[in-house]
Amino acid sequence: MQGLTGKQKDRHVWLDGRGVSAENHGFWGALTSSALETVVLNREQSQAVHLPLRTQLVIEVEDETDLEGLDPEDIIMSTELELLAKAKSLGHPTCVFLSINNREALEKAWQMAVACDYAVVEFDLPTNIPLELIIARLQDSETVLLKRETTLEKTQVAFGVMERGSDGVLLSTNDVSEILQVSRYIMEAKTRKIQLLPMVVEEVRHIGMGFRGCIDTTNLLGQDEGMLVGSTSAGGILVCSETHFLPYMNLRPFRVNAGSVHSYVWMSDEKVEYITDLAVGSKMMAVNTEGAVREVVVGRVKIEMRPLLLIQGTAGNQSLNVVVQDDWHIRVMGVGGEPRNATLVRPGEELLAYLDRPGRHVGLKVEETIVER
Repeated sequence: MQGLTGKQKDRHVWLDGRGVSAENHGFWGALTSSALETVVLNREQSQAVHLPLRTQLVIEVEDETDLEGLDPEDIIMSTELELLAKAKSLGHPTCVFLSINNREALEKAWQMAVACDYAVVEFDLPTNIPLELIIARLQDSETVLLKRETTLEKTQVAFGVMERGSDGVLLSTNDVSEILQVSRYIMEAKTRKIQLLPMVVEEVRHIGMGFRGCIDTTNLLGQDEGMLVGSTSAGGILVCSETHFLPYMNLRPFRVNAGSVHSYVWMSDEKVEYITDLAVGSKMMAVNTEGAVREVVVGRVKIEMRPLLLIQGTAGNQSLNVVVQDDWHIRVMGVGGEPRNATLVRPGEELLAYLDRPGRHVGLKVEETIVER
């Protein structure tokens, strides 16, 4: 089955705010307006700096008294494993900070790193050899490895080492332009592509009344975008956003009138969800006609009784179908990138579709024998 192509691994970028004054509005404003959502602070700063609610805090601590009164979701960073063990016992994620300047320190570093959720490393020399060695040591561990860097250029190098790269970087700079450049890079890196294929329509049939769901997002969708919707985990059809002509009402550029409530929809983390399981805050996968993927957030799911239409066909050797609202204003995407009114689709036409590996349990891919009809 066809899956993601050119997929990027998730990259963590933490902004190092330690020592930056609360009055440095340029620095904190850059963080607020950027795609960076994690910031490292010392204990004193955590009480003085006001950040957006979405911000994940990493608190550098020096002794056990620094742990008092912190939110359990705060990541605790220290050079001392005993202190981090205490933080872990209190329910905190932990991060060890490791300065490496010789072979002995490198060997000790990876052994300390595996005891923590995160590890930040810095090296005394600009060579990437020690990073390569620690990446190799940690490749089978669950520890998220970040390298301390100061520029976008060095960040890109860290992500490219040994093809795998570090899992992230700790960006240590007061240069606002550098922060914003890294932010743009991270946003672009989140874009990935999937392979869309033609599905030859074999049947279009009115199937009576049922419940359908409109997925309203907190984002604005393009005319070439939609969501993947299908009755089976084998794949879905690209159902268009409501950005195309409607004769009696305003457009809804935030909406995809997705399909019947039993349908699978594809999420941003490669899982699928039933339309009925979606709720405000769910992270969907918006797809355009070129297969470019981006994450959008659900603001509302609107479920109502409507007449329904079955569109069924074959992509590759796989049978696929989607059940959508039986109305002219519902669009599905043709292979040429042109939206097709669902009620005007006929057998022999080709629609854009996505093939996936069949077999899901609570939305997750599983290796099992499964038949879906």
